Parts: sequence; C-alpha cells; structure tokens
Amino acid sequence: MLSKDRQSFLKRPTRRNFLQLATVATLSGLTLSGCGWTLAKVKPTPPSPGDRNKLFIYTWTNYTDDELLDRFTEITGIKALVDVFDSNEAMLARLQASGGGAYSIIYPSDYMVRKMVELDLLLKLDFERIIGMNRLFSKFLNPIYDPNNLHSIPLSWGTTGLIYNSKKLSKVPEDWSYLWQDKDKLSRRMTLLNDVREVMGATLKMLGYSYNSTNPQEIKKAYETLVDLKPSIASFSSDAWRSQILSGDLWIAMCYSSDAAEIMAENPDLQYVLPKSGSSLWTDTLAIPKTAPNLEGAYAWINFMLEADVAAQICERLSFATPNQKAFKLLSREIQEDQSLFPESSALERCEGLAPVDEVSELYDRYWTKLTSG
Repeated sequence: MLSKDRQSFLKRPTRRNFLQLATVATLSGLTLSGCGWTLAKVKPTPPSPGDRNKLFIYTWTNYTDDELLDRFTEITGIKALVDVFDSNEAMLARLQASGGGAYSIIYPSDYMVRKMVELDLLLKLDFERIIGMNRLFSKFLNPIYDPNNLHSIPLSWGTTGLIYNSKKLSKVPEDWSYLWQDKDKLSRRMTLLNDVREVMGATLKMLGYSYNSTNPQEIKKAYETLVDLKPSIASFSSDAWRSQILSGDLWIAMCYSSDAAEIMAENPDLQYVLPKSGSSLWTDTLAIPKTAPNLEGAYAWINFMLEADVAAQICERLSFATPNQKAFKLLSREIQEDQSLFPESSALERCEGLAPVDEVSELYDRYWTKLTSG
C-alpha cells in the first residue's frame, strides 16, 4: 500500500500542459507580521489604479493549485489571477506580443531567463525586498544562466529521462540508446517529448556531444539518428503519454521527472530512469517582467514561495523537487530518498542545463519540422 506521502502524488496534472484559469479573491495588505509572516519588505510607492488589488501570474500549468492560492490570499489578502503556458517559447511570444501585459510574476526556465535578460525583459531584483535566499541550497545560488540570481529565484528543478513499464520490458533501459537498440520491439510503443531542445539534446548527449551543441555537423548527426528511430515512435507527446502508459498502450516514454513521480504513484510497475550518458537538468524560476504593474505583490509572492513549509507542500502535492534546503528537511524520508525527484549527485554530474543556442536555433527548428511532419 502507498504511504500517505506517496498517495499525495495522485491525481496531479503535468508540468507541461494547459489548464483553465485559476483565481482567488480579495485584497488586504502585503505585510502581515501579526500572522507570523513577513512576506515583503515593501517600499512605499504610489499605487496605480488596479495595480495593488490584483496580482497576475503567468506560469506552467499547476505550479499553483487552489490550496496554494487560497493560502496566499489568506495571508496577504491579494487577489491572484493565474494564467498558464505550455512552453517557454509560448510564454515569451505572448509577453512580446502584449508588451508584457498585466503579468507581475512569470515562471521562465533557466535558459529562458538568460534569453529574456539579453532581450532586456526582466527586472533586476531588489534583494532588500526578498526574504529567504539563505534557505536555498548553495548550488542554486549564482547559477550560470543568471549570475548572482540578479533576475530570477529558483523555484523547482528536475531532470528529463525515461519512464517505462517494468512488466513489459525484459531489461532496464539504462540509456537513451536503448530506444534504438530495441526499436523493433518498441515499435509504436514509445513516445518522445514534443520539445525540440529536449529530444535533439538527448540524442546529442547519447552521441557524446553536448545537450547544447551549436556545431552544425553534430546537430545534423542527431537529426539523422532520430530519422532512423522515427518509424518506431508512436508520437511526440509531452502529455498524452500519461494515459497511454497507464493503459498499457505505451511501454516507455521520454518525460520530465516531476511527471514521472506523479504517474508512478498510480502504477507500481512504472519506473523512472535518468539515462547514464546524461540528460537535461532543468530549473524553473520566479522572475518579474520589467513591465510588471504590481511590484509589491510580486515581491510578496516571491517571499511566500521561499517560505520553507510552502516550498515543502509544493513538493509534496505537485511533485516538483525543491531547491529550498529548509523545505527539503521538512519532507518525509520517503520523498527525500525518491530518486525520480532527487537523483544522486553522481547522476546529476552527467546532466546539463539547457542554454540558449541562438546562433543555430533556426537549424534546430528546421530539422525538428522535418522530423515531426508527415
């Protein structure tokens, strides 16, 4: 029988799919020391009409849930309105098209933070307003994609790997190469993510190159290798694989570790493996657009999310590994030792964070279109 901690992983949505708008209500204040909370070191600024009574958040699907939003409202009184995106690129395109819109908090991934900084879209953070940076593991401070965390706060992290049905496969798929070696047996029983950088990156890594290769010959080799696998792939899916692997129609799927943790709780035959040649190590962050209309609310949200018990509950309910060391200590031993969420350091050393590849992005996109069309 599943423990209560593992049961809490049931019935959660994926990290990378759409959900309807979620809202909570009512405004009060941003600093509530009477509740034992100090959410923001608020600098006095003249309120603009409509700014201080609403906080618009643009995030991955179910990085928030009703319980989290209700608690934020209870503590701060702020009405939070959440909109969701399914890719970093979609988020960026919408922000650029709308001139930033009403969003005061966004959730870009690591490589997108760097790209948005280069595009001058993110506010340089005022650390006098932020409480809780000392709660983070040191490895998440001063990241390569955002030196000194000047524009972003790490919120969650994970890996990309393979989830498989141990009753259907005769051997453990230790690396990406398993898909090619057993492609006939796995024909139409496997899926890859609908993500050019992840799929091309995993193939590059298998071939001994960087996940972030900018070498045209290496990228071409990865494409040609994928063309060889294409006839055996059921689909390129970041979401539909979930129901298919639970039903037994799929035997193996490329996925994000957070999604794997959720699905494995529903079927003990499902296992997650981090490929031995290496994979991607992603970090999702909190950032403030330069066009943010509600800075006080934005800093209140950041400080709320840095609270150890809030971060621990997010990990427990939504299956995202936390970069918050104080939150980690609050987790049950079972969750702390869950290798799908918190892999061993030796395995993580073979992983890379996604980095922008602007100089060859068109080449990636061209190969991806050819691979996924038809």
